[in-house]
Amino acid sequence: MSDKELFLLLLPVLIPVLLTQSILLFIDAKKKGSYPWFWGIWGLIQVPTPTLCYLLFVVWPYKRKQKRS
Repeated sequence: MSDKELFLLLLPVLIPVLLTQSILLFIDAKKKGSYPWFWGIWGLIQVPTPTLCYLLFVVWPYKRKQKRS
């Protein structure tokens, strides 16, 4: 199996995963007021790094801030 064939087999799985990640990051970032377009576009480019960084830099600080209030 060549690289091109493997890519064509993975494409139908990869596209929905990237779109779903991007949409969910965008919606949640919009709710939290944290650069939704940045997170949405980055979510379209690769997986799972944007989600992990989003959790680390947006979600956890947001939850800490909510607990202090």
